[in-house]
Amino acid sequence: MSATPPDVLAALHAEAFAAPWDARAFSDLLAQPGVCLGVETDGFILIRVVLDEAEILTLAVRPDARRQGLGRRLVERACDAAKEAGAASLFLEVAEDNAAARALYARAGFVEIGRRKAYYTGTDGRRIDALALRRDLSVDHVTPTLP
Repeated sequence: MSATPPDVLAALHAEAFAAPWDARAFSDLLAQPGVCLGVETDGFILIRVVLDEAEILTLAVRPDARRQGLGRRLVERACDAAKEAGAASLFLEVAEDNAAARALYARAGFVEIGRRKAYYTGTDGRRIDALALRRDLSVDHVTPTLP
């Protein structure tokens, strides 16, 4: 996938999230075996592959670049990279109230497999459930287009 300095990733992550990760967190993750990074100008995706499973650790897209297909391209790159590394499944967690991300993942073939109660804390202090999602990488997923 790609090599990008941790401080660049942290800056982009800060544009995308209210509780961003710092450069040290990215540096530590990138040093771990099985971690892969896919980067484009306005976003990136970070995954970890262990044996036959992979996990999306984070997906960040600049707010002004959203709803233009970048998130979908990054997810598909991550799926391809995970599959090439031997993963049969790709997992992730998403906040229940993040409708845009949930729609993206649904279109990409992810299905809900569980829930973590009060996993995230919102900017207002409210606790939000995380939905655990899975995509079977042995099946090709094509988003239908409308005529």
